[in-house]
Amino acid sequence: MNRGRILGFAALCLVCVLGAGAYVRHALQRAAAPQDKSPSSTAAIDTVAAGTTPVLDAQSSPLLLFRNTSVDPSYGRLAVAPLENVTDRRIVPTLSCERVDYAAGRGVCLTATRGVTTTYSAIVFDQNFQPLFTLPLGGVPSRVKVARDGSVAAVSVFVSGHSYAGGDFSTLTSVIDLQRGTYVVPNFEQLKVWSGSQPFEAVDRNFWGVTFAHNADTFYATVASGGRTHLIRGTLTDREARVLRDDVECPSLSPDNKRLAFKLRVDDKLGPVHWRLAVLDLGTLEYIPLAETRSVDDQVTWLDDEQIMYALPAAESGSAEMNTWVVDSHGHGTPRMLVPQAYSAIIWPPSTPG
Repeated sequence: MNRGRILGFAALCLVCVLGAGAYVRHALQRAAAPQDKSPSSTAAIDTVAAGTTPVLDAQSSPLLLFRNTSVDPSYGRLAVAPLENVTDRRIVPTLSCERVDYAAGRGVCLTATRGVTTTYSAIVFDQNFQPLFTLPLGGVPSRVKVARDGSVAAVSVFVSGHSYAGGDFSTLTSVIDLQRGTYVVPNFEQLKVWSGSQPFEAVDRNFWGVTFAHNADTFYATVASGGRTHLIRGTLTDREARVLRDDVECPSLSPDNKRLAFKLRVDDKLGPVHWRLAVLDLGTLEYIPLAETRSVDDQVTWLDDEQIMYALPAAESGSAEMNTWVVDSHGHGTPRMLVPQAYSAIIWPPSTPG
């Protein structure tokens, strides 16, 4: 290669390096600037800086606990807001969660530590948001439910795949003793499941979406096999469960323990998977669809016996920013946004059983 070509190649490399540096500088400036100029986003950022974190005690006024999804430096942090003024959120600076739940002095924050190798953990914390135990997770965090008495929590993760929309995923569901910080049921695959008088032993079984009854020993959950989902009810003591009915995903038990909110898969051969929210009467095993007609891929929580909460992306095309909505649990009314920029929301103290 002659001298002219060498000098030309060197000049080209210098231009590329300078151009890349300018691009990175521009990207960093964009990342540092607020991404959402809406009033709700600006208010959330202002109140975060001014607020203090309340204690989650049983005598407090109703509080919403959730994962903050404001696109700013507090994204992913745990947040608290009074139910009567949801814009007055307070950020918990020490906890970043993919999903969260809390009851009776014990909470579980599912975390992701991203780097060259991403690791996942379940952090058990107390009413002051102080971490008590950290347990490793075997996959990508998906669902978590804490029993009403704060004794145990169920955690579901994706071992492979990252969505319930396809058939190429595998899950791992475990139960944690929140007083000792140990796994009491390392894997729901250990359960004996019955369908009628026959054992349900399909090799492709996947479990997820656990919810607990008041006694914390009784649970409901989803088990899937062969592309079909089923609702099961069982007990931790016996390590057994039975299929109650088909086509129920991510159940969530009402405060009065009489109904289950869940997502019902609606087949659409021409488009993506669509889930419709519904509520099942545990006495009759009949369900009613709710007024929310948008697709909801979430394990909902109950605001009270009359309303359920769930999350939807802020943009129809998908968004890191999620909003929490509420809808009537009897199939009436119109959905309304409850908390902007919030995901995995729960209420504390919980509604008194009806």
